[in-house]
Amino acid sequence: MHKIAVLLAAASLGLSACAGPAIAAEEAVNAPAATRVAKEEKGLKTAVFAGGCFWGVEGVFSHVKGVTGVVSGYHGGTKASASYDVVSSGATDHAEAVKVTYDPSVVRYDQLLRIFFSVVADPTLKNRQGPDVGTQYRSALVPVNAEQTAVAKAYLAQLGKSGLWSKPIATKIEPYKAFYAAESYHQDFMLNNPKHGYIVRWDAPKVAAFKKMFPTMYRASFLKDAG
Repeated sequence: MHKIAVLLAAASLGLSACAGPAIAAEEAVNAPAATRVAKEEKGLKTAVFAGGCFWGVEGVFSHVKGVTGVVSGYHGGTKASASYDVVSSGATDHAEAVKVTYDPSVVRYDQLLRIFFSVVADPTLKNRQGPDVGTQYRSALVPVNAEQTAVAKAYLAQLGKSGLWSKPIATKIEPYKAFYAAESYHQDFMLNNPKHGYIVRWDAPKVAAFKKMFPTMYRASFLKDAG
């Protein structure tokens, strides 16, 4: 994509998705440590998380120690319709999501789940997160192997019994179908657009909450996408 096209695309974001009302971020929730700890073999692993606008999801996971890669994209649906303009219409089966690559010797999958539900996504909201509404903003866990599936099921059940939320858990576990990387201007969006109104009011507070709640897991530098 030529530089001018990228700038025009980025400028248009204020009129489309990931740009709901400029309201304050929700309070973070201290989700419990998982009772079902992930038992993962050595070597890098991947996992997919959908939790509303992917800018903030990417932003938080890009500061987690042990995470080696974070890519914003679209999970589910078809390749032909995996573009921002089409997905933003809410007419596809895609969810805005991030694919996280991590080293389980540093951070386990269950720990990523705890971070996700503490500062990224409200698990009681159906087809929305924060100011953004639509099926593309649904909260979903997308395990890519049997161990992640078992841990995700156990953790959602644990959250449901925790009493932290007055409403039932709406987050679903979705089978992995396909993940399509989003357009280049969406990658590292928080890093490249720190003064964007949505980032300032909605996503930066999530990173600040993560730093405060999980200081030993926080990495000051933003993990820049190498793709």
